Amino acid sequence: QVQLVESGGGSVQAGGSLRLSCAASGHTYSSYYIGWFRQAPGKEREGVGVIYTDGGETYYADSVKGRFLISRDDAKNIAYLQMDSLKPEDTAMYYCVASGPRWDFSIPTEQALDEKQYNYWGQGTQVTVSS
Repeated sequence: QVQLVESGGGSVQAGGSLRLSCAASGHTYSSYYIGWFRQAPGKEREGVGVIYTDGGETYYADSVKGRFLISRDDAKNIAYLQMDSLKPEDTAMYYCVASGPRWDFSIPTEQALDEKQYNYWGQGTQVTVSS
């Protein structure tokens, strides 16, 4: 079992930055895929990005490539989503997600941003970007 707690959301002006954190419980955290999803009011939930285990390959939605960066510190059981050059359309509730462990479950890269691949979800943290 993995429990996820997000923090770091808030309000920022367009062009600004925020860093979200995802603290995870569990002894085998390093073996889990960690991702971020978001949902804006009236819109479907979408994958933002994911970081794999081992080599830490990352995959991002086209809408955030070059602006968002996912990282993980397995020694601290924390993952981060650094968001730069924020836009009003980035306004959403952001959720940290996890799936694994990798020896039981693998995510094909083409499905990295498919929410059906993730069975652990945090409670979400709100990000609001004003113009």
